[in-house]
Order: sequence, then structure tokens, then C-alpha cells
Amino acid sequence: MATNIIESKSAPAPIGPYSQAVMAGNTLYISGQIALDQETGQLVQADIQTETHQVMKNLQYILQEAGMAFSNVVKCSIFVKDLGNFGAINETYGSYFTSNPPARETVEVSRLPKDVNVEISCIAVKF
Repeated sequence: MATNIIESKSAPAPIGPYSQAVMAGNTLYISGQIALDQETGQLVQADIQTETHQVMKNLQYILQEAGMAFSNVVKCSIFVKDLGNFGAINETYGSYFTSNPPARETVEVSRLPKDVNVEISCIAVKF
């Protein structure tokens, strides 16, 4: 099976030796995204909801580059520094999935890249 590297100029460039996303057959694997604004190069961390919106926008840019949308997402992984923020993150995250939300897990971790509060990765499938 051939793989194809997906790179969106609208989403932040990787900060390590990995790709934004890899398409394998009909399945897109998107690396964890943080609230980095590609245009300014700055983290967006006014509050946890604003931070989560930026993460979701970055995922959306990559999905669009692959010709997909949030309706193609079948699985997400959410990593948070503080599960006390779960409600606000969940509300913001949920606003991007208007029907048939994907499978998901949420895990509290001690630290994330660039000391962000939330990182989300996902898997999408072209139907």
C-alpha cells in the first residue's frame, strides 16, 4: 500500500521529525496538533476554549488538504495537562462534530510540547 505525506501550509509545520499527516490507502493519520498559529508563529492560549479552537482549526486545515472534513474523522486522541479543563475542552471539541462523533479517548498527561494545555490527534477515512 502506498503512502502519501499530507502537508497543509495553513497548519503549523512539525516541530520534530514527523509529518503533519500520512495518507495510507483511504485512511489519514494526523499527528497531534497544538494551538500554534501558523500565520503568527505564536501559541494561542488566551483560555482553554480558545486554545482548543486553534487545535481544531489546525486539524481542519490538514483534513481539508487531504480532501476531507470532520465528518470523515473516525477516531481522536486528546491529551490534556489538567482534566479539570475537560468540560470546556469537550464543549469546544464537540462543536466541530455536529453528528456521529468519532471514537475517542482523553488522557491527562504531565507535560505536552511547548507546555500547551491540550493536544489532539485523529484518524480519518475517505468513504
